[in-house]
Amino acid sequence: MAKKYYVVWKGRKTGIFDTWAQCQAQVNAFAGAKFKSFPTLAEAESAFGNKAGAPSGSAPSSSSNLSSKPKPSSKPKKPKLTQVQIETMPLDVKIFTDGASEPNPGEAGSGIAIYQDNTLTELWYGIYQEMGTNNTAELNGLYQAMLIAKDKIKQNLSVGVFCDSMYSIQCITQWAAGWQKKGWVKAGGEIKNLDLIKQMFSLYQELEKHIEIHHVNGHVGIEGNELADRMSIIAIESKEQELSLYRETMDITEILASRRG
Repeated sequence: MAKKYYVVWKGRKTGIFDTWAQCQAQVNAFAGAKFKSFPTLAEAESAFGNKAGAPSGSAPSSSSNLSSKPKPSSKPKKPKLTQVQIETMPLDVKIFTDGASEPNPGEAGSGIAIYQDNTLTELWYGIYQEMGTNNTAELNGLYQAMLIAKDKIKQNLSVGVFCDSMYSIQCITQWAAGWQKKGWVKAGGEIKNLDLIKQMFSLYQELEKHIEIHHVNGHVGIEGNELADRMSIIAIESKEQELSLYRETMDITEILASRRG
């Protein structure tokens, strides 16, 4: 049997081990254990992140590996935003955005709900795609919300955008900067929705110092998110390709009673 080396990133002890028995002792019945075997010591050392090498067959010593250094405590997760917390945010304008696809991939559309001084003022729907995805619909919705935010900022209003797609938010606020530095490529495959992301990132760079973008959970009773969701379904049903102002009713109860995404 070929020799193997075992990397343990999470276990009773972390490091590189040269027998399965030694590895197993660290990971067996350990909640969330993370480990993998490699055919060569060099590959194991590279994967573990310790190019200098760790003593094989034992937990790495304090002088030879990263795992012996005190690990920073994990950052506590931000609490999920509630309706009350959103209402108390000192923002003049709050823009909620959502997207839907039926099925996924399939017909897709986006929706937006705008509040000023915590009062619903506008509803928008559209950006219909005959063959889209939930992600493209969410990105389109966020892009349109950012364009609206730009106009509000020009009016010297403070603006927050609320989106339930962590993918869309991370694309623009975290990942795009790194992708741009690497020539808009990433390790492991293509960047989907690249043209749209490039446009959004350019706009985000322009607005970054003047806008807040927050993640909210979908379908947890946050009114603006629920209304944007209903608008995304209306976009699909109407097949409206432009972003259009919703004029049917501003009765929130009536709108929320309609089909949701």
